[in-house]
Amino acid sequence: MEKQNQIQGELDIFIDKEANEVLIHGTPKGLKSFAKVLLQLAELNQSEIDDVSLPVGAREHYHLIPNIDLSKSSTNVIVGRLDAKGSGDFYERFIPKKKH
Repeated sequence: MEKQNQIQGELDIFIDKEANEVLIHGTPKGLKSFAKVLLQLAELNQSEIDDVSLPVGAREHYHLIPNIDLSKSSTNVIVGRLDAKGSGDFYERFIPKKKH
């Protein structure tokens, strides 16, 4: 997946520490562009990526950088796959949501 300057339009992502929330705001073009990046990541077949670029056990991810991909007021963001290449394992800190 091409990883540079994927976000078109305006996108602002930051952490509200007092509320303990991540806020994602954007123009329609920025939000659609972010959605496209997320869909590309979700639909990517990690097993088709060579082991040099993505070793077995690693997870594909995408860096969104302030003043390049995001607004200058954003924080650094990494979006990535939860499932590891090869095993499909999740990382240890992951706690699944409760099933209703």
